[in-house]
Amino acid sequence: MTYPSFRKFLPIAVIATLSLAGCKTTAQWQQQQSYQANRFVVNNEVTADSAMLQYIEPYKQRLRAQMDTVIGKTAQILPRTAKDGQSLAGNFFADALLSLGQQLDSDVVCSLGTSGGIRVDIAEGDIQIGKVFELMPFENYLTVLTLKGEDLLVLGKYIAKTNGQPVAGMSVTIKDQQLVSMKIKGETVDPNKTYKLVTYDYLANGGDNIEGIGNPAQREDSSLRVREGLIDYISSQSKQGKLINATRDERIIIL
Repeated sequence: MTYPSFRKFLPIAVIATLSLAGCKTTAQWQQQQSYQANRFVVNNEVTADSAMLQYIEPYKQRLRAQMDTVIGKTAQILPRTAKDGQSLAGNFFADALLSLGQQLDSDVVCSLGTSGGIRVDIAEGDIQIGKVFELMPFENYLTVLTLKGEDLLVLGKYIAKTNGQPVAGMSVTIKDQQLVSMKIKGETVDPNKTYKLVTYDYLANGGDNIEGIGNPAQREDSSLRVREGLIDYISSQSKQGKLINATRDERIIIL
């Protein structure tokens, strides 16, 4: 059996609807316009639903236990606020990113994050899983980009005009927000060579208005979330008896 097409009757349905709408009286229309919304305030004066609280308590306890799990320890506080183009939290993050990227591809030579992507300071002492969720709360995945040297220099200009970003494996010298030089492994970036950089999909997709990485020669997206990678990295360092630390060095030089 075949059924009549809905499109065939669509004009008729529209005309009929408009006709019925036109039959409304002024009083009916005014009645609709006089509708008053009610405002319900939700604050600490609202009585909690004890049955609901009891229902979610086991899940809450399980989540708290996971979030409170200690996976490492810092040697000092790692602030996220940048000074002269660098922050200790940013340097730690970029170093971890580079290590994770080199596990994905041994040819990775540098890493890139952004200052705005690091959400909290890392306090001195124990590092809990919950702190990593606060540090990187986004569902971002590690991405390896193969970039032409000329594109890497465009990235260097972006880093310069934004007064530095979290990077590792590279040295960027800046003066008056202009790129003076950019080096990889101590050598000036060659526009005719290619370099592998690890970052995450949000930035690779153009997030934070990043420049220079939007047209890679090759892109490899991984299934590893940045947050999960950080947890693994911190745990691995802890198992080796190492404290989580970062230092200011010559990765960003502002003249």
